[in-house]
Amino acid sequence: MKKLHKFILKSYAGPLAMTFFISVFILVMQGLWRYADDIVGKGLEISVMLELLFYVSLQVVPMALPLAILLASLMSFGNLGENYELTAMKASGISLFRIMKPLTVLTIFVSITAFWFSNNVLPVANLKFYTLLYSVRQARPELEIREKIYYDGVDGFRIKVDHKNPKTGMMYDLIIHDHRDKINRNTNVTMADSGKMDIDDHAGVILLTLYDGITYDEKVAMSNSRLSERARQMYRHDEFSEQKVLVKVDGFDFSRADESIYKGNDRMKNLEQLRHDSDSLRHITDSITHEIAKQASGYQMRKVRHRYKNDTVYNASIDTALLLNVDSIMLTLTDAQKRTTMETALRQAKTNKQYIDERLMQFNNEQLKVNRHEMEKHRKFAMPVACLLFFFIGAPLGAIVRKGGLGMPVVISVLFFIFYYVIDTFGAKCAREGVWPVWCGMWLSTAVLSAIGTFLTYKSATDSALFKSEAYQKIADKIKRRFMKKKKSDDDNSDEQ
Repeated sequence: MKKLHKFILKSYAGPLAMTFFISVFILVMQGLWRYADDIVGKGLEISVMLELLFYVSLQVVPMALPLAILLASLMSFGNLGENYELTAMKASGISLFRIMKPLTVLTIFVSITAFWFSNNVLPVANLKFYTLLYSVRQARPELEIREKIYYDGVDGFRIKVDHKNPKTGMMYDLIIHDHRDKINRNTNVTMADSGKMDIDDHAGVILLTLYDGITYDEKVAMSNSRLSERARQMYRHDEFSEQKVLVKVDGFDFSRADESIYKGNDRMKNLEQLRHDSDSLRHITDSITHEIAKQASGYQMRKVRHRYKNDTVYNASIDTALLLNVDSIMLTLTDAQKRTTMETALRQAKTNKQYIDERLMQFNNEQLKVNRHEMEKHRKFAMPVACLLFFFIGAPLGAIVRKGGLGMPVVISVLFFIFYYVIDTFGAKCAREGVWPVWCGMWLSTAVLSAIGTFLTYKSATDSALFKSEAYQKIADKIKRRFMKKKKSDDDNSDEQ
């Protein structure tokens, strides 16, 4: 390897690693913020939190890697241009393409690795993350009883506490409504001077110890319709100095869900699985289309065929639609038969329309699954190609701007990435809803990036002053002089006249 190649690779590898980890960190924080409401307050163990963090980190790699390549290429070539090292290389007869050659090879290798990651690692990470997130969402939140507010986090109970001691965990002036009787919800009320609550996660029970209180319990039978009978029902009034209550609850212990609930999702499949399932879904949509066409074409003449089932010649004319005249058939009927026939036809048409609408809804649902599978197949190739294109945007742009560091490159990178993300989101939406072909929507952003990268590479190779204000000032002055010259000639012509 030449010393020049080593120097360029060394100047590029450091910014690439730094910007990649920075991008991953920012995107992970943004991702965790989206799921904060599902995670906070569940009392999860540190190992579960670290596992969630790990899977989120793997998920954001497809977005972080192209952004890191764009930012690193901008920084490295901006530093080379700012320190006049790029100028010295070009003065020595080394073209921009030769300078970019080792980094191009490295970026191609990174793109191939990105495809392998997207096809083999990312589906597994998505499956495990969403399964774990589902398990976290199903877990019951920690008991957090606030003062002077009714708490209904325990099924069948509503608890109100006047004030608490945060050090001892003792609660004072408790009111507990037992709503386990769904019909008579307010017939059991306990009032206590103080109490304490302990949770046994393994046994799935809450031990509630109450001190100095009263329990009011009225056994109301709704079958007794008369008020006199209800008045003679059982009424219980218990006073206690200490009472222990065990409440059975589910969900306080964290349990993992089965991964099979998400295995059918398109984001949890590799390329081979996507191809297989996409073909299966297409067979379903084709069968639905055939059924709709058969229903729409055959229903109209079904009754006529039944009426003339013994007339083979007439049935043949129905199939060829040569001899059938609906008006002539209607003329042979009486007024009552015509009215009955019209009502029957209208009822049958509504039934037929309802059937076709139901099948169309089923077809749209299945077609949406097909589109999602096709989109995921294209996305596995689009992300590695985006890495390569971002390099061919960042490297020439850095050579033109000639600004290193984290100032100007960060601003330009963020603007380009937002531009790319908006176009990619728009294309994906059009592909998902069937407005455009799937390949057209998924490769829209790549086509735009290719045009931008080609333009910037050409401008950089020809040493174009694309971002120099002096060049635009010269153009403005030239236009101004031409305008003034034309105005002066017009004034001279007016004076001669």
